[in-house]
Amino acid sequence: MTTMGRFLTEDLGIAGLRTVIRQPIGDRRGFLARLFCAEELKEVGWHKPIAQINHTHTAQGGTVRGMHYQNPPSAEMKLVTCIRGQVWDVAVDLRVDSPTFLTWQGVVLSADNNRALLIPEGCAHGFQALSDDVELIYCHSVAYNPMAEGGLNPQDPRLGIEWPQAITELSQRDQNHPLLDSTFLGLSL
Repeated sequence: MTTMGRFLTEDLGIAGLRTVIRQPIGDRRGFLARLFCAEELKEVGWHKPIAQINHTHTAQGGTVRGMHYQNPPSAEMKLVTCIRGQVWDVAVDLRVDSPTFLTWQGVVLSADNNRALLIPEGCAHGFQALSDDVELIYCHSVAYNPMAEGGLNPQDPRLGIEWPQAITELSQRDQNHPLLDSTFLGLSL
C-alpha cells in the first residue's frame, strides 16, 4: 500500500492496475473527498491530462456493461469511481507483451468504500451492477474515438470472468462482441 496525500493506492495483479482509496476529511457537517489529483496520481502512473469525464447510470442490479477498450493510438487510462450503489469493476489485460495477457482482476467499488480503480492503457474495462441505480464517474486520459473502439464479450469462456451475480441485462452490442480466438493478438502500445 502506498500513501500519497489524500490517497492510498494498492497494486493489483496486473501491471499498472491499482485500487485508489480516497482519504476523506470530515466533521459533523459532512466530508470532502478528492476525486482526482494529477500531481499525486502521477506517482502511480497517471501521466496524461484528463481528456473526458463521463457519468453513467445503470438502473438494474445484475446488469453487465463491457468489456470496452480503445485501440492504439487512442488507448486510454481510466479512473473509475462509484458514487451511488455498488459494482464489481473488472479490468482485462490486453497488452500482448504483458506477463498477465488476457488475465482479469475485479474489485468492489461502492459509494461507501472510497475506492476507485485506476486502469492502465491497454486494458479492457467493464462492470456488473451489484445494486439497483448505480452511478459511476469515469476520468479518461483520451477522448472517446468511435473508430478506435474495441470490445470483448464479457461471457467469453477464454477470459473466465467470474461475475458475482447472474447477468440480468447485457446490451446487444456487448453480446455481439466475438469470442476470442487465435486471431486476437492483443494490443501493442
